[in-house]
Amino acid sequence: MPAGPASSGSPALSRRLILLLAVACGVAVANIYFPQAVSPLIADDLKASPQSAAVVVSCAQLGYAAGIFLLVPLGDRLRHRGLVTTLMLVTSAGLVLAAEARDLAVLAVASALVGLTTVVPQILIPMAAGLTGPERRGAVTGTLLSGLIGGILLARTFSGTLGEWWGWRAPYLIAAALALVLALALATTLPATTPATDQRYPALLRASLDLLRTEPQLRRSCQYQMLVFAAFSAAWTALALYITGPRYGLGTPAVGVLALVGAASMFATPLAGRLTDRGGPDSVNLMCMTGAVGAGALLLTGRLGGAVGLVGLGAGMLLLDVAMQSGQVANQARIFALRPQARARLNTAYMTCAFLGGSAGSWLGVRAYSAFGWNGVCALVALLAGLALLRHVLRDRTTAATPAPPPAPEPAGR
Repeated sequence: MPAGPASSGSPALSRRLILLLAVACGVAVANIYFPQAVSPLIADDLKASPQSAAVVVSCAQLGYAAGIFLLVPLGDRLRHRGLVTTLMLVTSAGLVLAAEARDLAVLAVASALVGLTTVVPQILIPMAAGLTGPERRGAVTGTLLSGLIGGILLARTFSGTLGEWWGWRAPYLIAAALALVLALALATTLPATTPATDQRYPALLRASLDLLRTEPQLRRSCQYQMLVFAAFSAAWTALALYITGPRYGLGTPAVGVLALVGAASMFATPLAGRLTDRGGPDSVNLMCMTGAVGAGALLLTGRLGGAVGLVGLGAGMLLLDVAMQSGQVANQARIFALRPQARARLNTAYMTCAFLGGSAGSWLGVRAYSAFGWNGVCALVALLAGLALLRHVLRDRTTAATPAPPPAPEPAGR
């Protein structure tokens, strides 16, 4: 692949490289999600309450949000090959540290460190978008997001099963080995790219904030994803507590089995990408938000218990997964079209907001479950998704009455 900036019209990425990038996205993002399935095991081993152990999940997501804000802008400033390889190596070291933790405080700090450096997907996705023509950008983004979704969903199966067999530390050690292998693979296969900007680091950080302030389409996409991702995180964090609790009394592998049901959402994101390419992101957003509200209602069937309840939980989580991930395809297609030379900075603002929402959702999900049980979690999911849907409907009315503003100038500092 010849060197060139993301907007230079470089040849399309090969299918083999797109597949590797999708796998890398999945393995990296799994580090944020696999603790959800083993948090009950962590609580037992470290003599903590299940609610306290769930803080590990929130710390990983907060670290991820911080990494997106602090490190992803470097995707516009540095060559992708060296940046991605370094981050994967540090992630591997952080996972080993987490595996060796002997108390909850050390594990929480290690989880935040892993979250901070495992932001590789948010660097690879804008890079791939920049090396792809606009007529295929949605489809390629959807393919990489399919890998990312696979990582999110299979992470819970992987960690829940391994944790039950060999303890909660085993998933961390295996994840560290996978990160190391991928670091070596990406070091030899990533295309040579030229930085898109020569801005100094403080200016890069300010640029993301400036884009959030000046780009209404970016703000709208951030609001959508913050709310829907908060609903998603609330449901998954509380689910591990619910099905390992007295109603079902199942082990952590059951969380992984439900995650496997959600793996069908991997096939939805390429379709969402094609629909976005053809009809624009707004119609896809509308379908996804409506689906997320419906998922909150469907998850209530988990109160029935037994096989019927598990089927309802699986169906509800699948619908919520599809809604969240497909909505992300639409949102990222919208923001990547705004400024070709600032895709990493646009993605920084967007994903920082998204994971702040996800971290808040994890915290709210545990609190809702502790105070109101599973009914409270389902109501929270429906409320958050409903707020996103209301924002979208109000936006449609406002747009119909108000002409679109002219594009804001490129942030200064090149």
